[in-house]
Amino acid sequence: MLLSYLKIAWKVLLRRKFFTFISLFGISFTLMVLLVVVALFDHAVGPHAPETRLDRMLFVNFLHIKYKNGGNQNSPPSYYLLNRYVRQLRTPAKVAIHSLFHATPSYVGNTRLDLDLKYTDDAFWQVLDFTFAEGKPFGEAEVKSAARVAVINRTTARKYFGTDQGVVGRTIEINQTAFRVLGVVEDVPVMRISSYADVWVPLTTSPNDLNRVTLTGEFAAIILAKSPADKAAVQAEFDQMVKRIPLPDPKEMDHLDLHADEILASYSRQLMSPLTNYTSDGLNMLYSILGGLALLFMLLPALNLVNINVSRIMERSSEIGVRKAFGATSRTLIGQFLVENVFLTALGGLLGLLMAYVALQLIGGAQILAYAQFELNWRIFGWALLVTLFFGVLSGGYPAFKMSRLLPVQALKGVRN
Repeated sequence: MLLSYLKIAWKVLLRRKFFTFISLFGISFTLMVLLVVVALFDHAVGPHAPETRLDRMLFVNFLHIKYKNGGNQNSPPSYYLLNRYVRQLRTPAKVAIHSLFHATPSYVGNTRLDLDLKYTDDAFWQVLDFTFAEGKPFGEAEVKSAARVAVINRTTARKYFGTDQGVVGRTIEINQTAFRVLGVVEDVPVMRISSYADVWVPLTTSPNDLNRVTLTGEFAAIILAKSPADKAAVQAEFDQMVKRIPLPDPKEMDHLDLHADEILASYSRQLMSPLTNYTSDGLNMLYSILGGLALLFMLLPALNLVNINVSRIMERSSEIGVRKAFGATSRTLIGQFLVENVFLTALGGLLGLLMAYVALQLIGGAQILAYAQFELNWRIFGWALLVTLFFGVLSGGYPAFKMSRLLPVQALKGVRN
């Protein structure tokens, strides 16, 4: 019986090609966009190398200063603040400090390469799980002595040396300064803001005055808790520490806000704080906005599918009348239309999956985002397909139930009440 229903469903879809195209396009396009967005989101905040221990990590990258005149200043914290206060925390396993990355010129012959350079301490390589193709990271001794050493990624090795093999010990010149290559790591996607760079060098080689007493700067910290359960204790100690940071200008400044957040909360704090008046990380608000947009995005094609299915089933009143006249029960008719809708939805879901895969390959291949390699999220695809199936069954079940209750004479006459 099921095979017969599937054959009928396929013939019905071919008979009304325009309606079929609209329905399939709505389902597949919705799933494609949803999967692409989720892939981008997961690429930015999911547990991927080298940030594989996100369940133990907290990020410090957003400083807010409130002035008594009502003004606000937002900035990354300074190295002085992070080194003087955050590094002294007792509950974390490790505290790593790094700069923001900056495009820095390098030359191969007459060809200019703009390499993203990041200054880090030695703990940076212990907190993050980089994959070394060869060589090793710099350690405490190199940082203390301000040694001109560097770790580079594979792409930089190929661009500068023409190969990513056997480059350890060779010299790379960046911004007219020579650095000896200690190690080569796998490329890190640019969306991993805390770990991304083309070249990493000891922060003591920075031309900036690291000991300057100031709150604002261009640095950030990654705190590694001893276990996922210890993160709350780390945050509690962190919050107490922040209260002890003296204000450089207490006559003008009211207070400062500095937090150790999980990765998504660290982003939402920067995005949503103006809307929350800097009183929270804004994560709940961000979830509400994203959830509302996702629901709206899924609801619009679902309503379109409902309208199309209602019209399609109502137009088949004569067919229903004939089948009822020959003894078809209401249950049989409803089952047929539900199978047709589920078949249509499943077909649209498969097309959406294929389109999402192609779209992600194109985005990755075009290198719109440096070193990005996207993967499909099968769990999200499953949930999205279930939601689509729900609306598909709902949109086909109600009009089918309504039509199945008509008397054969009414159905044959096309009476729709």
